Amino acid sequence: MSRIAGLVVLAVLMALVAAFPAGAAVEAPPKTPTAVGSGGSAASVDPLATQAAIDTLRSGGNAVDAAIAAAGVLGVVEPFSCGVGGGGFMVIYDARHHKVDTIDSRETAPAGLGPASFNEPGMAQPPAEDPRVGGLSVGVPGTVRGWQLALGRYGTRSLESLLRPGEQIARDGFVIDPTFSQQVKDNEKIFDDFTASRDLYLTPEQTAKPAGAVQQNPDLAATYERIGANPDDFYTGDIGRDIANTVQHPPTVPHPDRAIVRRGSMTLADLGRYRALRREPTHVDYRGLDVFGMGPPSSGGSTVGEALNILEGFRRGLGRTRAKALHRYLEASKLAFADRNAYLGDPGYVDVPLRGLLSDPFAATRNSLIGRKALPAPQPPGNPWPYNHGGHGRPPEHVRVSREGKSTTHLTVADRAGNVVSYTFTIEQTGGSGMVVPGRGFLLNNELTDFDFPPYTDPLPPNAPAGGKRPRSSISPTLVFDHGRPVEALGSPGGATIITTVLQILVNQVEFHQSLPDAIAAPRASQRNGSSTSAEPAFIARYGDVLTKRYGQTLIPATPNPPGEIGAATGIRFLPGGRQQAAAEPTRRGGGSAMVVRPG
Repeated sequence: MSRIAGLVVLAVLMALVAAFPAGAAVEAPPKTPTAVGSGGSAASVDPLATQAAIDTLRSGGNAVDAAIAAAGVLGVVEPFSCGVGGGGFMVIYDARHHKVDTIDSRETAPAGLGPASFNEPGMAQPPAEDPRVGGLSVGVPGTVRGWQLALGRYGTRSLESLLRPGEQIARDGFVIDPTFSQQVKDNEKIFDDFTASRDLYLTPEQTAKPAGAVQQNPDLAATYERIGANPDDFYTGDIGRDIANTVQHPPTVPHPDRAIVRRGSMTLADLGRYRALRREPTHVDYRGLDVFGMGPPSSGGSTVGEALNILEGFRRGLGRTRAKALHRYLEASKLAFADRNAYLGDPGYVDVPLRGLLSDPFAATRNSLIGRKALPAPQPPGNPWPYNHGGHGRPPEHVRVSREGKSTTHLTVADRAGNVVSYTFTIEQTGGSGMVVPGRGFLLNNELTDFDFPPYTDPLPPNAPAGGKRPRSSISPTLVFDHGRPVEALGSPGGATIITTVLQILVNQVEFHQSLPDAIAAPRASQRNGSSTSAEPAFIARYGDVLTKRYGQTLIPATPNPPGEIGAATGIRFLPGGRQQAAAEPTRRGGGSAMVVRPG
């Protein structure tokens, strides 16, 4: 080899090392979807995040500490689904006081947003134009305030210490898996339009890095360090200023591919006004089990709860055959979604008839509609107001269904004292708004696209946009109790399919007597008051023929992203003798990671 040729080879190798640094990356433990043992447990989509939770539990931290440590890691290794640029909902069981609490860290609309903000040609009818991209879709992030509130009330560790695992992984790097690489590939054309997004996640050729490459994020490591030392900096300091500037002046490359990148109105004052809130959990009794969930502005707890109440009306069970039971499950979900779409919104802005929606008499009126054949869809909403014991209203004449991205992440943690956390957090669609905040290393959400888009009816629908308002969500972190003792914690990502995923897993266990791992692995179908039911290929292969011919159900394959999959759940089951069973997906979204402190 000539000297010149050798220099060329050396230059190429150096370029590859610079693009994909290796050697110093944090090594992830293997993925195991189920683990049984004692001393505490955790489950998430990623083994580094699950390991961070277990390490926190082993060192004496409690479930809230461990959940936040895991969340910090997920913000690094699962950045297209979650992170400090978004928000979420956390359901907590405080074992000492035997109380369920919920924390709402959902994003809020900036003061400058109103019903007319999305009223521009093309925006209401994607894919002609994607309203998620740019500053207009970004809500005020709530994740950091949610962590503060949870730690201030229940934690035993400082935020600074709990963010160190994520900080280390961001600084040293981690090995990209096929899911991470594919999510970047799905966003190549968007990330390529923004300077910081392109520089962080794309190769010099503006393509996704391959699986096996190493991803580092020193800017996010520095951001975690600043947040840990002073969380207020995120809302009132330099980080907050950078967020507002990114929203108002999207950092596009000189010649972006898209013709329009809309600016948002978020200001530092909007960030400074943000508050995470404690809310009352939803509660229903299903076949003797107490099921607690997240209340408005999430529609998760109310819709799961209403569907369970409808199903409980079948006193002798859901049917002699699995197909008949699944038919009734689909119909109950259809009717509950009709009511969800009509009545759910931010309770600070609209009167939500939550008590009526979760009442047994109202459920009986909905149950009476379910027969031997599938109801036509969309079904009109019922009228829960007579059963609400307060407030007033009537069923709306027109109901719109808001779009909702499928990307989110869920983690579940329990400690040795019996404290439990079920936590779902998100930046909305995969890749959020597409904008990484320059110098800060995190993506901003596109949560405002969860509002209903024009045209609007009079009066405005409950999920119409307004300044300061929280868009409706489907996030459904759930806790289940039997005679006052925790039995299970559960949750999933998946946009509006979160609700049906959690509902179907519960039905699988209670009605079909499946174990938690089997209930999670079982094929899924999602009926959301549409003319057809989205279903995984295995569900269609197993039940499609009989559901179609005997019960008139219409099943279609689940849409891509990820291909043919619905949800990506994690959960924890409490077993006799103080043991805990952590469970995650065996295959969906690349499989999840479950661990316990002391296996066996």
